[in-house]
Amino acid sequence: MASKPPKSDPVQDAPQVTEPKHAAAGLPAIGHTLRIAQQQMGVRRTALTLLRVNQKDGFDCPGCAWPEPEHRHAAEFCENGAKAVAEEATLRRVTPDFFAAHSVADLATRSGYWLGQQGRLTHPMYLAEGADHYEPVPWERAFDIVAEELAALGSPDEALFYTSGRTSNEAAFLYQLFARELGTNNLPDCSNMCHESSGSALSETIGIGKGSVSLDDLYKADLIIVAGQNPGTNHPRMLSALEKAKSNGAKIITVNPLPEAGLGRFKNPQTPQGMIKGAALTDLFLQIRLGGDQALFRLLNKLILAESDSASGAGSGAVDEEFIAEHTHGYEEFAAAARAADWDETLTATGLTREKIDEALRMVLASQRTIVCWAMGLTQHKHAVPTIREVVNLLLLRGNIGRPGAGVCPVRGHSNVQGDRTMGIFERPAPAFLDALEKEFGFAPPRGHGYDVVRAIGALRDGEAKVFFAMGGNFVAASPDTEVTEAAMRRARLTVHVSTKLNRSHVITGARALILPTLGRTERDLQGSGEQFVTVEDSMGMVHASRGRLEPASGQLLSEPAIVARLARRVLGDDSRTPWEEFEKDYATIRDRIARVIPGFEDFNARVANPAGFALPHAPRDERRFPTATGKANFTAAPVEYPKLPEGRLLLQTLRSHDQYNTTIYGLDDRYRGIKNGRRVVLVNPEDARELKLADGSYVDLVSEWKDGVERRAPGFRVVHYPTALGCAAAYYPETNVLVPLDATADTSNTPASKSVVVRLEQSATD
Repeated sequence: MASKPPKSDPVQDAPQVTEPKHAAAGLPAIGHTLRIAQQQMGVRRTALTLLRVNQKDGFDCPGCAWPEPEHRHAAEFCENGAKAVAEEATLRRVTPDFFAAHSVADLATRSGYWLGQQGRLTHPMYLAEGADHYEPVPWERAFDIVAEELAALGSPDEALFYTSGRTSNEAAFLYQLFARELGTNNLPDCSNMCHESSGSALSETIGIGKGSVSLDDLYKADLIIVAGQNPGTNHPRMLSALEKAKSNGAKIITVNPLPEAGLGRFKNPQTPQGMIKGAALTDLFLQIRLGGDQALFRLLNKLILAESDSASGAGSGAVDEEFIAEHTHGYEEFAAAARAADWDETLTATGLTREKIDEALRMVLASQRTIVCWAMGLTQHKHAVPTIREVVNLLLLRGNIGRPGAGVCPVRGHSNVQGDRTMGIFERPAPAFLDALEKEFGFAPPRGHGYDVVRAIGALRDGEAKVFFAMGGNFVAASPDTEVTEAAMRRARLTVHVSTKLNRSHVITGARALILPTLGRTERDLQGSGEQFVTVEDSMGMVHASRGRLEPASGQLLSEPAIVARLARRVLGDDSRTPWEEFEKDYATIRDRIARVIPGFEDFNARVANPAGFALPHAPRDERRFPTATGKANFTAAPVEYPKLPEGRLLLQTLRSHDQYNTTIYGLDDRYRGIKNGRRVVLVNPEDARELKLADGSYVDLVSEWKDGVERRAPGFRVVHYPTALGCAAAYYPETNVLVPLDATADTSNTPASKSVVVRLEQSATD
């Protein structure tokens, strides 16, 4: 039987700390999965639901975007995916009675964990201007309220339409269509805060802002470099792919400031041998200083060139000269910059030894097929884009794009964040996409660029935006500079959130606020033409169907496509020639239009009928064609950058715990790092702690330092002596997002620089 939600917030004053683990998954993962699932769903519902996750006739996991293999296990899910499913399929409910019992002021004092544990939202809720409590509201009245506020704007550009990565392809396509027919490109999304740097770097260098590899490529690789990523917590099913690659002979280099259990040893719960012994994954661990990755890859490129230039290396194939001559541009400028790389500067920037870098070089030179995987550890720095360009340089130098077993692999976080961008959720749309939209729907979409996440917060703060509409997500908790973000949201005339569960963004409101409850991935979607399915795109460009099977949590829920279609009909009225009612009735009609607007989706409905889905075209991967400005793959030669650390300061990265997915907190433990019953901890290298006179178990305030001179403080963190890279510290978000200045962003991509925050640690008043 499922358990009831907590009545009060758990006390987190004294986290318990033990030694970190050196292996991931295994029996503890199974036990934890079943315990959480049973608490939320009960025994029978757990069995019925989890066996449908990621199956060809089931629903796509609402967690990460890692792809499914062709041959799937009966239990094709990971621990954190099961937690995501359990919280969506929970038997707990947040009804109008809950909101009557809790004022918005009361809810604002609660933790994100407590809010999320209350269960599924059941009714549309409205917070009137000046009111203390949300009250139930009919759907039609809710749409009227949005229409009133949009009609009162001086310009459509005073509205913001945010998207989270859970939104399906069909809903995302309708959402951007509505926003653009209204007259704005203000379509910020969660990608702005994570892999925008990847898209910026890859679009410039190879011509498409997506990864170039498939699961089969991972299985064929000689060498896989995993940089700035913790798959054991953030993408656990990736560990199975790495295990298979290892069994096929691949070597793995891990580049990360923290040792992570999942990249040490993986105890695969799908096999008896895996459960007992597990498989060692990492062959070489490069414990790099935060922000030192560009310097590392630049020096490796210098050493590869030196090997090619040397008498012993002549003709050795260290450099793929034929590929470079035929398929690339900018080689000479790049080579000059790489040859100028300095050993001493690199050792300072990375904190690595010569011996470790030389060992990495030997492994790179021994590999004929190399893949580089990365995540937020590379994308959330000021110099993130040139860092990823340098990764591309490494691959181009040896011809490792467009051949089996080789390529770029940015590992996306949320389950359809890549698909949403493909569908047009982008504040800077390509002219060709807008041309196709205009041809298909007969209206002139706006051409000026809209706001990304950081600029959207600034627009709210400055009174330039007045309506905020979110399709999923937890914008307030996910965004940087928490106090600035919350103050900005409170300046809005109206905030609207399409959600399945309660979160902090619902209690940091504009003058008026709406919560619109929607179906989850696990739930059956019945519309006028019958049962519907939606589609998603995974991190490797595979598109497939997702079919919910559970009865909806409430008869009051609407699907995301239905919400957008009804809102568009109410706002745009008879002036719109778009068949919104038809789209709501039958999602196949949405896919027919997608097929005519977006390249690669031709015959969408027919192709998605294949249970395995279909792969979108990728010119660099499929035919070594690079649709860049030069028509070739571009080498680049940016100056090397890395964070400079003042004396007595540490460089902080924000990260997730193992009981967490993005801003959703499933529990208060971080099992692999040895943290139990608390989240306000800061991981500090023991040597740094001694120099700063910080005892293990002492309490400090984290204070970030930025050029604006504003004090940003996160109080009351327990110091944990931990084997981080020297000079580096780590703490969980969203608690530490308050430390990330809104203006501290990556060049070009404008992604918040959450992985290199200069902080000082002051003794806490609570110590």
